This record gives sequence, C-alpha cells and structure tokens, in this order.
Amino acid sequence: MQRAFARRQRARRWLTWRYVLAVVLLVAAVGFGVYAIYFSAWLRADGVQVVGNAQLSERQVLATAEVPLGGPLATVDLHRIEVRLKSLATVKSVDVSRTWPHDIRIEIVERTPVAVLDRGDRLTNLDASGVAFGRLAKAPAGLPRVKVGPGADEDALAEGAAVVVALDAAVAELVDFVEVRTVDEIDLHLRDGRLVRWGSAEQADDKAAVLLELLNVKAEVYDVSVPGAPTTR
Repeated sequence: MQRAFARRQRARRWLTWRYVLAVVLLVAAVGFGVYAIYFSAWLRADGVQVVGNAQLSERQVLATAEVPLGGPLATVDLHRIEVRLKSLATVKSVDVSRTWPHDIRIEIVERTPVAVLDRGDRLTNLDASGVAFGRLAKAPAGLPRVKVGPGADEDALAEGAAVVVALDAAVAELVDFVEVRTVDEIDLHLRDGRLVRWGSAEQADDKAAVLLELLNVKAEVYDVSVPGAPTTR
C-alpha cells in the first residue's frame, strides 16, 4: 500500500517536472530565436540583389534604395525601400523582399518606352500610359516622336501615348511626329509634310483604314477625327 502510494507521488512529481522542463525549453528556444534574428551576426543584412533593371544602373538603384546594411535582416523596412524606388520615374513597379540569411532582393519592372517625348529643350522616353521618364541625349531609332502644345495636360499626354500605341503599322511608317494639343486634338505630321487631324485615340483601326484610302487623294490636310465623315483640304 505504502509502495503504491510512493509510486503515485513520484509519478505526480515527474509529471510536474515535465511541465516545468517543457516551459523552460520553450522559453530557451524563443530566447535563442530572438537572439539569432535580432542580435546575432548570423542573420544580419550583408548584401543587396538587384534584378530587372536595364535602363537604370545598379548604382542608381542602390543609391535610391538606401538599404541599411550591417543590422538585423528582419528589421529592414522593406516598404520604405519600395517607396524610395517608386520615386524614380523609370520604375513602373518594384518588389522588395528578404532572401535569408543575409540579402535584400530588389526586383524592378521598368517602364517600356513607346515614343520619344520632344519638349523642344529636352527629350525623354514616353510609356504607354503617358508617363515621361529617362532623359535622352538623342532620339533612339525606331521610336516615334511626340510633341506637345502649351495646352496639353497629363490626360492629353496619356491620350497621345494611346494614339501612338494604336497606330496601324502602315500609318506609323508615314508619321514624322505626333502633335498633342489637347485630349481630342491630336495631329499626325507625315514625313512628306502633309497633316492628319487624328482626334483622340478612339476608333484607331477605323481611322487608319480611312486614312490609307484618303491619302490617295491629293491634299495638304486630312481629317479622320470622325472616321465616318472624313474630309480633306
């Protein structure tokens, strides 16, 4: 009887110690994890990987990103790095992530130029949404030029870019530059000096088909802004 009671007592004490040991081990594991992540050199930020950049140099990306190195990788503020990089007009989107155990990865999607924006005193790239970026020393071959009038706002520039994107290849070959005055007043200046009143980017396919037929008529100005009722002058 006494032996059975003693065994039960030992079993209770062992059960209690098992719980205590489990708690101690858990606290130790958590403490070790906190130390490893936030205080040790095992998981500190030592390097930066930059991918996706073609127009921007790696030096430009790193200078703008200002990634803090030498501290815990876990505490690097990824959002702030993304905000800084989005300030670059060439950057369309960016994703910043941690690559354990030591690196920050910066993945950039750059804007794609569809035209050259000619403001008279400077040249820049223009993307399909009408965003100007990347100052140019000279216009690269293969991209149409876009010139803007004094009344052209951001919406007009976006519409001008949409016109460039929508141009039929046969029409694009004839164009010297696209002039954007307002959202609805966009003209095509042809290489032979003739002028096309294009209007907005709407009904681009219809306008292109009408224009190619209309160019057989000798004239100086072709108006296809309303493709159902084109005129020449």
